[in-house]
Amino acid sequence: MSQLISRSYPTPVGPLTVIADGTTVVAAGFCSLDELTGRLPGFGPIPTVADVGSVSTVADVGSVPTVAAIGPVDDVVADYLNGDVDALDRVDVSQTGTELQQQVWKQLRLIPAGTTWSYRQLAEAVGRPETARAVGSACGRNLIAPFVPCHRVRRSDGSPGGYAYGLEVKRWLLDHEAR
Repeated sequence: MSQLISRSYPTPVGPLTVIADGTTVVAAGFCSLDELTGRLPGFGPIPTVADVGSVSTVADVGSVPTVAAIGPVDDVVADYLNGDVDALDRVDVSQTGTELQQQVWKQLRLIPAGTTWSYRQLAEAVGRPETARAVGSACGRNLIAPFVPCHRVRRSDGSPGGYAYGLEVKRWLLDHEAR
């Protein structure tokens, strides 16, 4: 693993904080850097790279409010927020999980923006129709939202289900992608 860096992007529903290993997103969520790192098992302090004129400096988590670019991540986040709802698919992601979790997270990235699936549909898509609850649990353990779009999954009855960053954020993401 190379040195991890982070950046927060303003969105209509609060900051989207991203942690990257090079240009691969390893964590993301609609929360502060401290909250995001608190969800990550085994992660120590994540350096934050800040632009100071033409000089970049490195500091511990949370001590630098503005940060330098994270390569292509900046472009895809801007494109996504400006209406290119498929833009986040252009960035590599990586997170640790069980075989089933990896299958679920991979399948989540294949759900077209602007659509939703039920947990049952997702379980069937990964070839494990009897595991809708485990699939729901894998969605809940996803640490790279919205790059791994667990917000696109609802309960079988059509209700939104849960979302780690709140239902207001989930609704905004779904509305944004449906436009």
